[in-house]
Amino acid sequence: MSKRMNPAARVTVVALAAAGLGATMVTGAGSAFAAEGKAVAAPVAVTASAAVAAQADAQAHVAAQVKAAAAKATAAKKVAAVKKVTVKPVAAKKAPAWVKPVSAYTLSASYNQGGAMWAHKHSGQDFAVPVGTPVKAAGAGTVVKAGPNGGGDGPAYGNAIVVKHANGTYSQYAHLSKIKVHIGSKVMAGQQIALSGNTGNSSGPHLHFEIRTTPNYGSAVNPAAFLRSHGVSI
Repeated sequence: MSKRMNPAARVTVVALAAAGLGATMVTGAGSAFAAEGKAVAAPVAVTASAAVAAQADAQAHVAAQVKAAAAKATAAKKVAAVKKVTVKPVAAKKAPAWVKPVSAYTLSASYNQGGAMWAHKHSGQDFAVPVGTPVKAAGAGTVVKAGPNGGGDGPAYGNAIVVKHANGTYSQYAHLSKIKVHIGSKVMAGQQIALSGNTGNSSGPHLHFEIRTTPNYGSAVNPAAFLRSHGVSI
């Protein structure tokens, strides 16, 4: 005849089964209660506590994994956000439209100045510089005259260049020692086009610079005022 499990034992067994301890532990607990009616409450309680502790450890481990995964996801989002930030390129400094024809100089004869050197009043601005000083195009344009005899304007200018600009004006560079461009050359503002000299009707090394309304002699305007109106002071 089998012995009946007392109610207290049955409650304990059900509790162990609910804690996920498995059929084996439940059966063992039942057998323990079946053997000779001995009290086994204390061992069962100890086993239940150990199981609960193990379950708590497992849950803590899972929680730690979830927390680590969340932290990793947050870090990944931050990295992605940083990558999405658009870095604005630094705007390149705009090149000036007009520049001085020489960098270092002493101003000598000015526009419209009178004197025995000229059949009429002076048609340009003179920059006293040593022979071989780099001469730059005052503005972007196309070379329309280049060569000896003033590029066609007469021997008084010596070696000379005339550049046509987009605004319909022309710039002239005279008394050069060397010409580095030819008719048809496209030049940029500040580009070296020649070396200064002392050729033609010249009282000493200098650059004769004109601004004209046509490519030819006789159409000059005040070059200093023209440059000043375009943001260049000499």
